[in-house]
Amino acid sequence: MQLHDIETKAGYDLWAGSYEQTPNPVVAVDAQHSIRLLAPASGERILDAGCGTGRNLAAMLTAGAAPVGVDFSPGMLEVARIRCPEVPVFEADLQGVLPFGDAAFDAVYCALLGEHLDHPGRATAEYHRVLRPGGRLVFSVFHPMMAATGMSAQFEYDGRAYKLVAHPYTVDDYEGWLAESGFTAVQRHEFVGDDRMVAEVPWSSWLVGKPILLVLTAKKSAG
Repeated sequence: MQLHDIETKAGYDLWAGSYEQTPNPVVAVDAQHSIRLLAPASGERILDAGCGTGRNLAAMLTAGAAPVGVDFSPGMLEVARIRCPEVPVFEADLQGVLPFGDAAFDAVYCALLGEHLDHPGRATAEYHRVLRPGGRLVFSVFHPMMAATGMSAQFEYDGRAYKLVAHPYTVDDYEGWLAESGFTAVQRHEFVGDDRMVAEVPWSSWLVGKPILLVLTAKKSAG
């Protein structure tokens, strides 16, 4: 089937209705690791930036945190509202000014979005602004080593196959944007495809041992 490139916002709007039913090895690996690294805690106010269908909001609620979601896709947010009706979610340009005050959150979580942004540095600067001093960021992306091969998220809709536009950023690019935004204590976590991924997405066996996920953790200086 011929693949058609589609811009991120339009793509996620089309994909929203079937996103949760689309087997995705990157999502499977991310689900193992990025929420674990976030370690949401009771009472924490957490921004899920690019919350999509709300797949991670439930885990934050279970931990006793007070999550807030933001996304630029109204289609994805419609699913998130049904999934987690008690969580406030907002539509906003993730590369513009977010609709929150300074120092509003204890943590910011951004999963599997960076490669689809035209200007990731604008987003990370906003994440830094809305974090309280001493707050933390967890930022995950499809691993740049695999993204450099041309792989990108794909889905089918109404008999056509689509491929989301993705940019070939490097690990250094992402770490540089975090540093320029003012983040400190940046740590790199890299994860490969494994048997748990294959159990969830059987066709992904060829990705075992290959770099699938990059997660960067960072802090906003307490000073």
